[in-house]
Amino acid sequence: MTFELSELTTGYQTSKGERVVTSGISAQLQAGCFTCLLGPNGAGKSTLLRTIAHFQPPLSGHVLLGGRSLEAFTPQQLATHIGVVLTERPNIKGMRVREMIAMGRSPYTGFWGKLHAEDEEAIDDAIQQVGIRELEHRPVHTLSDGERQKVMIAKALAQQTPVIILDEPTAFLDFPSKVEITLLLQRLAHDMGKTIFLSTHDVELALQTADLLWLLRKAITESTEAPLVIGTPATLADNGVLASFFDAPGITFDAAARRFNINSGGTPRATAP
Repeated sequence: MTFELSELTTGYQTSKGERVVTSGISAQLQAGCFTCLLGPNGAGKSTLLRTIAHFQPPLSGHVLLGGRSLEAFTPQQLATHIGVVLTERPNIKGMRVREMIAMGRSPYTGFWGKLHAEDEEAIDDAIQQVGIRELEHRPVHTLSDGERQKVMIAKALAQQTPVIILDEPTAFLDFPSKVEITLLLQRLAHDMGKTIFLSTHDVELALQTADLLWLLRKAITESTEAPLVIGTPATLADNGVLASFFDAPGITFDAAARRFNINSGGTPRATAP
């Protein structure tokens, strides 16, 4: 199912009028594609994600799912199409992992939340896909950050949506956990045909794993450059876009290796004994 942004302007209504964060964005997210959104702090990545997920309305333009504007869906319908994993850590004591994952079935279980055989099957499948069977009966508040993030991804999988949107899913994780979560999301996109879209500051990890990159510029009033640049990591590396996008003192981009080098301007002051 195609997810399309059409001349989208994001931002907020304030007492002084509209505060535009990003404007004029047109793009598509495709099924089976692992897409990473990159950009500097203040570029509006979280605002864009929240607008795409229909947590806040666009100032203008449209977000279309299968050709229909998100405004045409009821909240329950949207919950069967879009799963969302936010940066905030759930602080729920007394709830076990399986119970947390079962919350992903709420669009299907009705007011009373009674789980049926198909719901239990969806929960079991999500647990299996993420590989957290040993955590199933652990209290959520006892989990590490990496374990907790896996649980939230499993909850989104149990929701059985074609689209999963994640805001900084690796923000609080150590490097091995960052790699594990990123590769898990890549696999879910490729093996299950999910549309996986996430924002991240882990640039080099995104360069090595993403099918597509969305590079979001920080808004500059007088700039005539497009607010969003889209391409494969290889294309954006080879055509110089990545080097210019992350141009800053002390940083150079190696297009061949697809990595950034830090130019400290000095030599190490200490050596190993």
